[in-house]
Amino acid sequence: MSDRLSRLFTEYGQSPWLDNLKRSYITSGELDRVRASGIRGLTSNPTIFQKAIQGSDEYTEQFKALISSHTSTIESYWALVLQDIHGALDVFAPLYESSGGLDGFVSVEVDPNLAHQGDLTLIAARQLDERVNRDNVMIKIPATVEGIPAIRAMISEGRNVNVTLIFSLERYQQVMDAYIQGLELLATSAPQKVSSVASVASFFISRVDTDIDRLLESNGSDAAIAL
Repeated sequence: MSDRLSRLFTEYGQSPWLDNLKRSYITSGELDRVRASGIRGLTSNPTIFQKAIQGSDEYTEQFKALISSHTSTIESYWALVLQDIHGALDVFAPLYESSGGLDGFVSVEVDPNLAHQGDLTLIAARQLDERVNRDNVMIKIPATVEGIPAIRAMISEGRNVNVTLIFSLERYQQVMDAYIQGLELLATSAPQKVSSVASVASFFISRVDTDIDRLLESNGSDAAIAL
């Protein structure tokens, strides 16, 4: 197996993450092998789980049992998702411990339907963090205008956050301000937690690349096409 992923960390201090998750990754041991190859964290989102659930029969029996017990569709979704999340957290827990809490995180996203409802996003993020109840979980919150206060509040409570859907430097600055403000509040209320709270900012580079590709194609010059 190539050591290129491991070298990203050992030579450049970069921690590559896997942007995917499905039940078979855990049950087959594939996620263990991926982690051993140099992957140092994992992120997920509702689209990833939609593809995983619809694309295989790995979830069928659990889903049938949930429906038979009159569990709602939404709650059934979270039951399926959180079983996978807990499995991934177990895989990355040793790395979290050995790195002193710097790596080994797994992200799970709040309901994206709440992205423009800040108060409900915060409630959902807290509930999700408490339901997962693992030190190496990160709660993923969209960086909407309404989501910024929720990000600040989560950090102020010592909860790990992965801020997603960042598309501009201006929004990134707002996210950073919220993060610092959250840390300042945490330093006042629970200073012992400041060193253990973690956060990452997720830029959607692929979306930017796609738009740039369209611009290059519309330009039509040899230099643009070569790029």
